Amino acid sequence: MTASDDLLRRIEQEPSLANALAWPGDFDVERRDPIEELALPTRIPLHPIAGCGAGGTYYLCGEAGAEERPVLYADSEGQATLIGADLVEAITLIVVLPFWRDLAKGFTINELGADLRADRSDFDTERDRLLQALGLTPASEEEAASRLLAAAARTTPNYMPYVPDDDHLPYELLFGGGPR
Repeated sequence: MTASDDLLRRIEQEPSLANALAWPGDFDVERRDPIEELALPTRIPLHPIAGCGAGGTYYLCGEAGAEERPVLYADSEGQATLIGADLVEAITLIVVLPFWRDLAKGFTINELGADLRADRSDFDTERDRLLQALGLTPASEEEAASRLLAAAARTTPNYMPYVPDDDHLPYELLFGGGPR
């Protein structure tokens, strides 16, 4: 069993971990039904593992137990991006930067972090507790954002999803503009 498979099982089996990821990270393992069926140009299978309140879906790409299983996020507006090389990296991002999607809209880490901490003064303590409970290595917000952008840069061409019943029109990149 890979570290990603083990992490997903722990999240699924421990309600306290699942609840902590559902808010403020908006990674909800109870929301696994994608709005539409997607496919990848490489025919790598997509496995929905969680959703967000806005209708987006997180997917593990590839077969269970495979060496490489990046995590793809596809929103309900036709945009997508890889967010991690594996589930461990993706969950670390979600815990450290629960506002990661807003970075694509031009907001800065400082702005988003200040807003989050204004609403949740205990965020830093809760983040550190969750990272420890999940057995994840802490990362700074800047390091997590750097990893996100590196993963996002690998989205095209192999991980850019499309809707098979929609003339194979691809989604757009969440980070970086239109389809490539």
